[in-house]
Order: sequence, then structure tokens, then C-alpha cells
Amino acid sequence: MVFDALMFSSLTWFWCSTGLLVYTYFGYPLIIWLWALWGRRHVNRKTTMRSVSIVVVAHNEEERIDARIQNLLALDYPRNFLEIIIASDGSSDRTVSRAQRYQERGVRVIEYRGNRGKPAVLNDLIPQLKSEIVVFLDTRQRISPEALSALLMNFEDPQTGVVSGELILEGESDTEVGEGVGFYWRYEKFIRSCESRVDSTVGVTGAFYAIRRKLYESIPEETILDDVLIPMRIARQGYRVLFESKARAYDKVFKRAEAEFTRKVRTIAGNFQLFTLEPWLFNPFINRLWFQTYSHKLSRLFSPFCLVTTLASNVLLLDLTFYRVVLVLQLLFYSAATIGYRTQSAKKKGPLVNIPYAFCLLNWATIIGFFRFILRRQRVTWQKAR
Repeated sequence: MVFDALMFSSLTWFWCSTGLLVYTYFGYPLIIWLWALWGRRHVNRKTTMRSVSIVVVAHNEEERIDARIQNLLALDYPRNFLEIIIASDGSSDRTVSRAQRYQERGVRVIEYRGNRGKPAVLNDLIPQLKSEIVVFLDTRQRISPEALSALLMNFEDPQTGVVSGELILEGESDTEVGEGVGFYWRYEKFIRSCESRVDSTVGVTGAFYAIRRKLYESIPEETILDDVLIPMRIARQGYRVLFESKARAYDKVFKRAEAEFTRKVRTIAGNFQLFTLEPWLFNPFINRLWFQTYSHKLSRLFSPFCLVTTLASNVLLLDLTFYRVVLVLQLLFYSAATIGYRTQSAKKKGPLVNIPYAFCLLNWATIIGFFRFILRRQRVTWQKAR
């Protein structure tokens, strides 16, 4: 009787945890793809000149700020409709002085005292702007000359509230870390594109996105993921959050796993924080994107628990041949990830090693991100990885 109870419990835990993993990484992408095929919503797109403020919040970016500004000055968009703002968040280096050299070319530089974090700067700055559209950019990435026009075309549709550009990772095949991260990012963009065609994406590419200025709501200054919270609050007002693949920003993949890991830990800590700051996200009567939010964001936060549960319950089911085979497959998967970890500096070894390694790196980052969130050790201010 005790054995039967243990067997039943093990089977229940195994299939519940495995089912959630399969749904999260395979089931939901399939569902949203099919939904996008048969239930695509139309978007009115048209090239119309709109007043635009480009906002770059920078902290100690003296090495990158010149390239950032020069890239913006080269945009294929009429200058009389365009305002470029560099907002220094308590920079202690030469970020401000370097940016001020471009003031004669129409660049506006605003210096804020104290490194408070991007949300605090946006809360102060956005209400002062007069433009119809506000575009947010980071300092590291570059955008193509036509990217801004491609982004803004979507605002011809009155239901559009936010538009995200597409981030292209350069050099993703040069390293094992890059190949694994590149595969994950292509997978992520596929899901976002499908969500956009159905209704709205859950969050945007923080490196390059635009909003209607009038829809901006002040966000808590401790917010880690402003590029998720701002779009979701605009979606709550009834507007769409779109993904525009022709509006491209380019970035280089981190060659060291530590840098990518640090970035991912911050993002995941921000996801945990998001659901505590905005409990309405759990309410399907308020959040029309509830299904996408649960399937795309929330379920991934349970993945480490599901992986451990699947493995542990599998060990208790070895009397059955099927589960012995499944355990071998799991061990092979984790062995491939271990090889990837042990040989990070080696030449790329293909997806059979790189994908398991990137997947396990992501889930380990989820564990660390969770503890940083509950211990309040993840700062809102960003320390850039190099």
C-alpha cells in the first residue's frame, strides 16, 4: 500500500512538472503560432511625420556616448520633427561633457544629480516632453538609419500604444555562449512576433521601443524591468503592444558566460518583482493579456522547480522501463550542458551542447534571480557588463 502511494505520488509529480515544462517551451509557442495564423489582427501602417523625442538614459557611458549620438544623428528622419535627449543619471565620468559637444547639432543634454535609476529619470523627464511619440534607447546598441521610420509607421493605427523594435545579435556564432543565446533569442522573437499578430507582446525590447507619450504612467522608482511594466500598463488602457521586425537594433553577444548570466539574473529578478508590483496581472478580468502573461512570463519562473521535480520523481520510477529511458535522456541532456560549461573557451561544438548549456544557464539564473529578489539584493541601478 505504501509502495502504491509512493508510486502514485511520483507519477503525479513527474507528469505535472514535465507537462508544465513541455507546455511552457513547446506547447505555448505552438498555440500562439496557430492563433497568429488564424486570428491575425490587422494593423494600419503608414509613413506619417510625427513629433518624436528620443530618450537615452545614461550612467557613466563616456566610452559609448559619442557612438550613440552619432548613430542617432544619422537617422533617416526629418530633424525638425526629431528631438534627441541624453539624460545623465548621476554620471561621475565625462558622459555629460562629451554629450554637450553635440548641443549645437540639436542634442539636448539633461543632467540629474545622483544615480537613482532609469525609472526615476523617466518619471521626471517624460511629463516635460511635448512630442507625440517617445522612443527609448540604450547606449550600447546601434540602430539602422531607416529603423525609426519603420517603428513609427505602426502609430498610424489609433489602437497602437507601444511598438518594439527587433534586436539583432551580431557575432552569435563566434562563441559557444553566443550560439546558445542566439538560438534562445530567435526563439523568443518568434513568440513575440506571434503575440503581436494576435494582439500584443508581453514586454518589449528595451534597447529600442516607442510609446505614445500621453499614455505614459509614472512607475515605481524601484522598477527593474521598465520595458515590461510600461508596455503592460499601456496595454491595460486598451492599446496594443506591437513587434516590428523592420525596426532593427544591433548588439554584440557577450563572449563570456558571466556577463550574459549577470544580465539574465537582473531580468529574471525583475520578472519576480513585476508580479508583486502589479498584482492585477494575475486577474483575467483586468489583464486581457492574462493568457500570454502566464504562458510567456510566469510559467518560466517555475521551470527550475519543475526540472528538479521531474528528475527526482523519475528516480523513484525506475521499476518501469519507460522511466529508465527518460532518466537516461535527462542525464545525457545535463551531461551535454556540463560539457558546455567545462569547455566555454573552446571552439563552438554545435547545438547538441550549446542549447542544453544555454538552457541550464537560464534556469540557474532564474534561481539566483529569485533569491536576489526576495533578499532585495538586485539594485534598480544598472552596472553595465563589458
